[in-house]
Parts: sequence; structure tokens; C-alpha cells
Amino acid sequence: MKTNFSLLFYMKKPKNYQKGVAPIYLRITVNGNRSEVTTGRSCDPSRWNARVGRANGNKEEIKTLNTFLDHLQIKVYEAHGLLMEADEMITAETLRNKFQGKMEKCMTLIEVFKDHNLKMESLIGSEFKKGTAERYRTSLKHTIDFLTWKYDLIDIEIKKVDYTFISEYDYYLRSVRKCANNSAVKYLKNFGKIIRICLSNGWLKIDPFLNYKPKVKKVDRVYLNTEEILLMTNKKMATERLTHVRDIFLFCCYTGLSYIDVKNLRGIDIVNGIDGEKWISIKREKTNTPARIPLLPMASTLLNRYQENRICLNTGMLFPVLSNQKMNSYLKEIADFCGIDKPITFHIARHTFATTVTLLNGIPIESVSKMLGHTNIQTTQHYSKILDIKVGADMALLKKKYAAI
Repeated sequence: MKTNFSLLFYMKKPKNYQKGVAPIYLRITVNGNRSEVTTGRSCDPSRWNARVGRANGNKEEIKTLNTFLDHLQIKVYEAHGLLMEADEMITAETLRNKFQGKMEKCMTLIEVFKDHNLKMESLIGSEFKKGTAERYRTSLKHTIDFLTWKYDLIDIEIKKVDYTFISEYDYYLRSVRKCANNSAVKYLKNFGKIIRICLSNGWLKIDPFLNYKPKVKKVDRVYLNTEEILLMTNKKMATERLTHVRDIFLFCCYTGLSYIDVKNLRGIDIVNGIDGEKWISIKREKTNTPARIPLLPMASTLLNRYQENRICLNTGMLFPVLSNQKMNSYLKEIADFCGIDKPITFHIARHTFATTVTLLNGIPIESVSKMLGHTNIQTTQHYSKILDIKVGADMALLKKKYAAI
């Protein structure tokens, strides 16, 4: 953007001025707007030439003063050039600040991201979950890797994050990182929080996400059917470790617990329910919402197997749960061993509970939602497509009744 820019040195006499020297000021004018700054020098008004903005005379002190004013003028022009090179908005105020070395510290993206993550981690347990902080650590790593890949930088000024930056980051996540659509959208959602911090603080003027409209795609949830559950249950595992992983996975198929919730499961979480039977009563790690689940006989049997387990006795946990990565790795091995041709991860157990174990056996969706600890029933309704199996079976019975009439 073109700016009209001019400088003027002038003498400014104090209100009660009577005689003697008066201070010299520098006036910076940009597009008609002015900003003034004292030069720190004075001059006798009788020697001041207002037309050229310099003092008249050949004395050494006059030459020194004029040389100093020339130097100030050069510094202002240099400051103007630096603002133009940096594509900064040039106003009388910003030019004066640049000239005086008072420009605000330029905020950078990774600096803000790291500050956000440090604050979040200090609040783990009170306001944030450990898993949430972990996701933002991963998002930060992806952002740093993207800057290196695209710009060969380790950080970038906030003001340079625009729509093109977001589009390129999206492309990077999908192509280089091989993220599926929903994973890419989630990483950009995390990144969007950092952008909102920048907007709120005035470090960024225009929201780069303004015209970016990512959509989470609905995916068909994988789950085990009754035959596959029985196949996995009856198959003798090759090692004790695989047996443990299989048992913990099946326990979650019968209870709907997530990986982190079964990992944290303790004896105090098993209570007597309203029916006098054993129930699991916990607060979900992810949402902090209550989940109360009656223990099915199969789940109780699996639980009892680990009462004397050495690891469980030492830790106070009910199952010897490995890391999520290792559990998933062993589950793939178990699926191959059982001949189950499905991409099994630990979370599939939760899907299996919602479908095969409960909904397809006629348990009302409201009850399933409560046991899963969902914050709203719409989340549970994602499984409704699977209910077509149940609808088909129910309608087949109805057809038989009508055929008999």
C-alpha cells in the first residue's frame, strides 16, 4: 500500500517562553496523520531556519547540531524502509516507534504454541486431561515439521499465517503425514485454538480459517460380531502376553470401557448396584462424565482371572494393561491368529459393546448411551446404521406372523 510520508524539524517554544534556547522537535507525517518526538536538542530561535528545518550559521556548535539532525532524518528513512521490507502497516505511530526502537516484540507461531502447551500441562488434572495435552504436543510437532518441510523454517511470524498457510498445512497432513480426513481435521482444529489466541491478543488481524471449511466424514464403525467374539474367546493363544491382551480386549467388549478407563480400573470401581449385582462405577477419563455398567457374567469371569496376577497385586489395578501402542500391535497379531479379517484396534471393543453386545440384543439406546458415558445421545446414534441388522431380523419375525394368518 502506497503511503505519503514526510518529515519536519521545527522549534517548539514552551508556553511561558520569554527568551533563550527552545527545544527542537521532529514531526513525522504519514497520509496526513502526525506523530511528534523530541530530538533532545535545542537552538536559539534567532538562528533557526523554519523553511529548511535547520539552524543557520558556520559555528562548530551549529554544524554539530545540523549534522545530528541529518543523522536523525536518515534513521527515520531507514526505519521506513525496514517497515516496507517487513510488509508492516506504516503509520506515523509505527514509524516513530520503529525509529525509536520501541516496536512491539514480533510474536511467532511456535512461541505462542509452546506457551499454550506449557500452561495446559500445568493444569493437567484440574482443567485438562493428560490425553488432551498429549494431542496438543503432537499437533505442535506436526506444525514444526510442516514449517521445516514447506518453508525451511523452525518458526514463523504470526502475521504471516494466512489462508494459504492453512491450505498448505492441510495438504501436508494429508499427503506427507498420511493422515485420514478426520485426523487432519482434528489436528487443524487444535491449530485453530492457537490462532484464536493470536486473534484475541491482536497479534493477527484476519482469521486465516475464515474461508476454510473442513468437514468430518462419517465413517463406518468396525465391530466384532458374535461369531468373531466366540472365535477369539475359544482360541488358545500362543503366549501368556497375547492371552492377557485378548482377555482385556474381551472384557471391554462386554463393558464398553475405553483403553484409558480399563487401564485405570481399580477394585474400588466395582460396586454393588441397585439390583444387588456387581457394577462398574467410574468417571470417564475423556469426558469426566459418570459411567455405571452392570457386569455381565463373561466380564466377571475375565475379571476373576487376574485376582492373583502379580502385576495387578503390585499396582492395585485390576488388569495388567500394556501401552496403547503395544495393545494394538498385539491385537493385530491376535486377529491374524484367529483369522479375523478386520482392522482391529483396542477401541473396537467399545464399538462391539455398543452394537453386538447391547443394541443388537435389544438394549434401548438411552441405556447404552448411559453405560458408555456419552455426554449426549447423538454420539450413541452414530451406531444406528448398524441397527439395520436388528431391524431386518425383527421384521423377518413379523413377516412370519403375518404369513401364519
